[in-house]
Amino acid sequence: MGRRETNIQNTIRLALSAKGVTTFRNNVGVAQFPDGSRVQYGLCPGSSDLIGWTPVTITPEMVGRTVAVFTAIEVKQPGKYPSPEQRQFLANVTKAGGISGTARSPEDALNITESF
Repeated sequence: MGRRETNIQNTIRLALSAKGVTTFRNNVGVAQFPDGSRVQYGLCPGSSDLIGWTPVTITPEMVGRTVAVFTAIEVKQPGKYPSPEQRQFLANVTKAGGISGTARSPEDALNITESF
C-alpha cells in the first residue's frame, strides 16, 4: 500500500472514531521466510483494510438496545478499485447484514457507516 493510501486510511479512521465507529487495520498477505515456509496473515484473502463495528441503536419497538454491526471499509486511492476478491468480501458482509463499502476519503467512509 502506498503512502498516500496510508494517509487516506489514517484520516478515515480518525473521522470514523469521532463518530463512534471502531475500526482496526487488517493487513492481508503472505510472508515467506528464508527456509521457504509461508504464513498467511489477515482475516482472509480479499478482506477489507479496515474491520470493526458501528454502534446502531435499535428502535424502541425493538427494545431500544444499541448493537455493534460488523463494518468493513476497503480503502483505495482515487482512481483505484477493489479487486474481485475484495468486492466479493464487501458483498458478503452486506448480504449478511453488515456495513461495507469502498472509501477514498473520510467523507466516503462516514457516508457508508451513516447510511445503514
